[in-house]
Amino acid sequence: MAGAAIIVLTNMPDAASARSLARSLVEARLAACVNIGAPVESLYHWHGEIETAKEVPVAVKTLAARYPEVEAAIRAIHPYELPEIIAVPIGEGLAPYLAWIAAETASA
Repeated sequence: MAGAAIIVLTNMPDAASARSLARSLVEARLAACVNIGAPVESLYHWHGEIETAKEVPVAVKTLAARYPEVEAAIRAIHPYELPEIIAVPIGEGLAPYLAWIAAETASA
């Protein structure tokens, strides 16, 4: 399903880093669109402790075929030792919108 659209989810530590990541992905045509959400509070296990942090969710619309490049770009920019990077397939959607994602992220 190389032509399949996906949403790649990650969280950034603040709005500025989320905007920087979003701009980088869109400028490189690795993403057709990136949504930057409102800050959330995350609660998680880390190094044997329960931690909390304020984070900014980011949703990247791209193609499954571009996932390796998107992951590499996020890892290169992301300040966390172990960033959340999860790809979720888009099973159904408005056909013209999915075509737009494909057109905007087509590799050169």
